[in-house]
Amino acid sequence: MSEQEETPGNKLRKELPEELPAAPPEEAETPAPEPGLTGRQRLVQGLWPPRVTRAQLIVAVLLFGLGFGLAVQVASNSDSDSALRGARQEDLVRILDELGDRTQRLQDEKQGLANQRDELENSSDQAEEARKQTVEKERQLGILAGTVAAQGPGITMTIDDTKGTVEADMLLDAIQELRAAGAEAIQVNGVRVVANTFLSDSGKSVSVDGNKITAPFRFKVIGNPQDLEPALNIPGGVVQTLEKEQATVSVEQSDKIVVDALRAAKRPDYARSSPR
Repeated sequence: MSEQEETPGNKLRKELPEELPAAPPEEAETPAPEPGLTGRQRLVQGLWPPRVTRAQLIVAVLLFGLGFGLAVQVASNSDSDSALRGARQEDLVRILDELGDRTQRLQDEKQGLANQRDELENSSDQAEEARKQTVEKERQLGILAGTVAAQGPGITMTIDDTKGTVEADMLLDAIQELRAAGAEAIQVNGVRVVANTFLSDSGKSVSVDGNKITAPFRFKVIGNPQDLEPALNIPGGVVQTLEKEQATVSVEQSDKIVVDALRAAKRPDYARSSPR
């Protein structure tokens, strides 16, 4: 077989590319040391200038400030202690006296402030109590003067006069008897009866403080029912007198009587309050 003949193996080898030589591995680049430097000089060159971050700088400043404050405090305490240790006995006594006087002044000031606080609290309580008493007194006077409504236990007396024989003086006697028995508020046919109420005859009707009222006459009275009703039924009293005039009288006790007729508050022309 000649060399020109190609075998399958030779043919395959020729078709394959020739193997490339392997490249040597890359080595890490390291800075070449400067020639002429000793090991110590190279160490200093690596450490300076320092590479400081922002956080490290802030921490360093804070630590410096803290250390400086502690140093000042220690120095101040040391100076004070040394000053006291080096002071004479007379100076120490004087310092103790001054401290005692200052402590006493502070205690006196504290006690004074506590007294002022107690006075303010007491004055507030007294003012509140005075206000409550004033409101209660105003309410009581308003009931007596007829300027406020009132309610409470009492009686209802109804006088039915079919003959027209009941006159103003008979109704006035009934009002006076009720007052004597402890009536606190009285209302007749929608007219409030007060201390200066006057009654008069007006034809076939009766006038109460200028207001004409007609039968049946209905009294709404606040007071103790156990005192009011017996006072009207005493022998020769209001009920018997009215019945003699052929009038019919009925009295009913109740736990709640409402007197809601009001009178306008009138300022006196001449009378004024007096300190006595």
